[in-house]
Amino acid sequence: MKTSSRKAKGRALQNWVVEKLQHYFNHCLEQGDVKGAIMGETGSDIKMSPKAKAIIPYKFECKNQEKFKGIYTAYEQVDLNDDTGESILVIKSNRKEPLAIMNADMLLKLIKNTDTAKREIKHLINYSELMSRLP
Repeated sequence: MKTSSRKAKGRALQNWVVEKLQHYFNHCLEQGDVKGAIMGETGSDIKMSPKAKAIIPYKFECKNQEKFKGIYTAYEQVDLNDDTGESILVIKSNRKEPLAIMNADMLLKLIKNTDTAKREIKHLINYSELMSRLP
């Protein structure tokens, strides 16, 4: 595969992640708060403004490669064995930390729900403090 084709595949995945983050966090992020890195740029593949980093405290590396076929096969086995709940595949290599692999949309929903829960708790605490000050 040509270098330009590989970069285009990677860029497409970056764009997908950016679009999903903008979709799930459209209530609190503005256009430009999340964007894909320029190919060859150091650091995370998804660049975030300070505001976005405060809401989404994660780093994203995007890899769009066929050599992950074995991981997908193992991930599909999770559903074959049990079709209840969300699928999470845990993998490990020698002398490496275990990794958890799950559907990207589900991960982003979890991140969004965590952010929403934090905001609701903060709102409740502020409301409680306000109510305690009333005569």
